[in-house]
Amino acid sequence: MFAIVEIAGQQFKVESDKEYFVHRLDASEGDSVSFDNVLLTSDGGSTTLGTPNVGGVKVNATVVEHLKGDKVIVFKKKRRKGFQKKNGHRQSFSKIKIDSIVG
Repeated sequence: MFAIVEIAGQQFKVESDKEYFVHRLDASEGDSVSFDNVLLTSDGGSTTLGTPNVGGVKVNATVVEHLKGDKVIVFKKKRRKGFQKKNGHRQSFSKIKIDSIVG
């Protein structure tokens, strides 16, 4: 069984007992979180498509850890002008483990 769920503004195809990296959540490590914004569910042959959400379906997950992604270097330069600007960014992620899809 899998479901397509919206987590922190992004859509993910999730399955039970798998781990995913999502944008940082406002929960501590080890906390249980549930997502009720389920857009689609599929269980073998039957597929349920929500308009816009599937009613009565929840995805339960546990926050495993919080971490940061790889550093992205942003370098801007205008040739022959002497303009250079270097900036870096590291995105904050939460690693979650899907416990169950209920509904």
